[in-house]
Amino acid sequence: MQAVQAAAAARGIRATRTTARRAAVALLAGGVLVLASGCGPDDTSAKTGNAAGSGGSGGGAAASAPAAAPSPKVSAAQLTVSPSDGSQNVAPSGAVKVSVANGKLTQVSVADKDGNAIQGAIAPDGSSWTPSGALAVGMLYKVSAQAVDATGLQAAVNSSFTTLTPGKTVSSNDNVSTGATYGVGMIVSVNFSKAIKNKDAVVQGITFDASDGTQVKGHWFGDTRLDFRPQQYWKSGTKVTIHFKLKSVEVSPGVYGSADRDESFTIGRSQISTADAASDQMTVVRDGQTVETLPISAGNDQNPSWNGTMTIESKELVTRMNSATVSNVVGGEYDVPDVPHAMRLTDSGTYVHGNYWGTTFGKSNASHGCVGLQDGKGGDANSVAGKFYTASLVGDVVIIKNSKGKTVSPSNGLSGWTLPWGSW
Repeated sequence: MQAVQAAAAARGIRATRTTARRAAVALLAGGVLVLASGCGPDDTSAKTGNAAGSGGSGGGAAASAPAAAPSPKVSAAQLTVSPSDGSQNVAPSGAVKVSVANGKLTQVSVADKDGNAIQGAIAPDGSSWTPSGALAVGMLYKVSAQAVDATGLQAAVNSSFTTLTPGKTVSSNDNVSTGATYGVGMIVSVNFSKAIKNKDAVVQGITFDASDGTQVKGHWFGDTRLDFRPQQYWKSGTKVTIHFKLKSVEVSPGVYGSADRDESFTIGRSQISTADAASDQMTVVRDGQTVETLPISAGNDQNPSWNGTMTIESKELVTRMNSATVSNVVGGEYDVPDVPHAMRLTDSGTYVHGNYWGTTFGKSNASHGCVGLQDGKGGDANSVAGKFYTASLVGDVVIIKNSKGKTVSPSNGLSGWTLPWGSW
């Protein structure tokens, strides 16, 4: 009997151990379930510690769905930038425009790759923006624009483009040397290496800043020459700066200016000389005062001097004068290799110059069109011609009157003063 009981007890112990092991496995499995459920943020059973394997019946609270985020409101303003983003070889003139539909522009920024801003203006109605000048050639530009619709919602756009690099250019040169001093009659003459078609654009690309506010206007003589002058003679002491901004100007179809530059000069004392072919005298007025009257010899009857207002365009201490280089000379061919103290008045060959071979000064007109002053061979600095030469500046005014010749053409040298301002 005891043996039977002992055996039963032994079986009971084994059963108990087996049951314990099974319970442990069940508990372990329940723990696994709890851990797995703990990954879900809305798993209520995990938050409360309830688990399906804990002996419960899954009585945790049901998970709720997250609330939907509100959709962002989109501005009704629609921005457009021309040229389009990434455009290449864009013409620099009239290239950029920013516009908006269903709204108004609030800010527009256009700058080159170095951050230099391009000036421009938003239209009064806020619908568009345009630059106030041409862009540079061969340059990357970035555009940033903002606008708002009727409800105040903002829209924005950013883009970039690159302007073209010219394949053809035209060069220009003028008669001004930076730092020089010129007379009150100075006319700035610009010559181009090729014919200009877009003349207005070129005129706008050359601007003048005068210290006294003097306004300057340009006049074309043909397709390659552009002269500038004020309405009246310059005032003494005026400082003038010329701004050439032609590099990005399309001067002719597919052709652009070659460079941008600034030049500056100063206007010196006033000197206006009037040569009277009838009296054979030249009166010199300096700063409003007559300083001297000089005996002259102007052009003879067969080769009369031009009448009109001319300007000294160059000074040559010694020059050669040959009748073969001057058109329409009547009689008496000449070739003088050493004409002293020569000051050119016209491109056609009119000078005020020293004369060592003549004797008619103050008595009669015997030249081939020039205004001659007494001088010595080789150039005498103390002669009438020598002193006048020393006292004269390029840009000084020389007026010839009472000659039997015609009025000088305004394009002949720097004779633009003969052209009325209304026609300039």
